[in-house]
Amino acid sequence: MSDPAPRRRGRPPKSSRGDAREAIAKAAASEFAERGYDAASMRGIARRAGVDPSLVHHYFDSKAALFAEAVRLPVRPDRIVRRALDAPLNRLGESIVTTVLTAWENPKVRPIGITLLKTAIGGSGAGGLLRQFMVRELGRAIAGRLETEGIDPAEADLRATLVMSQMAGVLIVRHVIGIEPLASEPIAEVIARVSVSVQGHLDGRL
Repeated sequence: MSDPAPRRRGRPPKSSRGDAREAIAKAAASEFAERGYDAASMRGIARRAGVDPSLVHHYFDSKAALFAEAVRLPVRPDRIVRRALDAPLNRLGESIVTTVLTAWENPKVRPIGITLLKTAIGGSGAGGLLRQFMVRELGRAIAGRLETEGIDPAEADLRATLVMSQMAGVLIVRHVIGIEPLASEPIAEVIARVSVSVQGHLDGRL
């Protein structure tokens, strides 16, 4: 009997693509649950799924994309924030606040965002995973943008954390708890007021 033909590397047959993607997503969910977001790696997920690492990268361009698939996130908060980071430093606060708060006004995004926030501030394992994801993919993106302006990495991390705390507070009070008058304040007014505080954190002003 002749030896079976070796398995070809690269893109799988069309009939098996859905199965391969699903197997990778399931392996990722297990890897994230066991190791946490920070310690999980694309290579480790590939090993768990029994596939070549190149196949993981074929379906998912980043660990953030894989995490979103594994935990069934219908929106990508990392993409929402990264869209805002091209603004000049002196307009960065306004850009972040406008992008994030405007996204939350979308009735399709708001219930998802509320669920994510409630999970992130909870004490569950899922909450811990989401916190790691937010720090790594949101906080580090903001800090990295500040570092391009020559700001010391430790200071950039602190400023980014303060920005995240400011934004989380506004979102929780406006959308999760619903405290008036912030809950029903026109979005343009909220953006104008919060942008000043966020810009102050980005600039490092006391």
